[in-house]
Amino acid sequence: MKSIELKGTIREKLGKASSKTIRAAEKVPCILYGGKSSVNFSVIEKDLKHIIYTPKVYLISLNVDGQKYTAKIQDIQYHPVTDAVNHIDFYELTDDKKIEIGLPVIVTGNAAGVKEGGRLIQDKRKVKIRGLVKNIPDEITIDVTDLGLGKSIKVGDLTHKGVEFLDLKHSPVVSVKITRVARSAAESGESTTAAAPAAAAAPAEAKA
Repeated sequence: MKSIELKGTIREKLGKASSKTIRAAEKVPCILYGGKSSVNFSVIEKDLKHIIYTPKVYLISLNVDGQKYTAKIQDIQYHPVTDAVNHIDFYELTDDKKIEIGLPVIVTGNAAGVKEGGRLIQDKRKVKIRGLVKNIPDEITIDVTDLGLGKSIKVGDLTHKGVEFLDLKHSPVVSVKITRVARSAAESGESTTAAAPAAAAAPAEAKA
């Protein structure tokens, strides 16, 4: 799994007043826990844009005043009005510690059901997995080439060596929904080939 570096500075003082001062300086109060002891620090707000505002998921290589840690973002608190980042919780990782993390789902291929007039729906944009850091991929790729009309690929159908999928096994990840065109063609016994190009050109709809 790819990592991205983030630099931090140890917080000398804690409390609401200190946090307010940090935010006024366009920094974000943070805490790292999960290791031998918790670490309170701050990061520059603009350094977070490539980590938070992206569909990609990264491990974080933290450098706090020269002390290095490997971590993942556990929780982010946002301002209720401005949506500015108020606080971040980081969780320290080690090679022998299993972690839970949400990975983006990437859909590839042209589904057979779309060629028959169906519409491809991406029901999940992320799936939650558990595993050792060394076994966690950057993303979960699903080839839908053989996915037929009215069929779906569920969480229980997914596999990746060394990781466990945590979402409900019957939850659909990607589906080919039957459209009115496909249903009408099926009822009349007509071919849906003419409708296929328009359906195939439509991108997958993301629901969650």
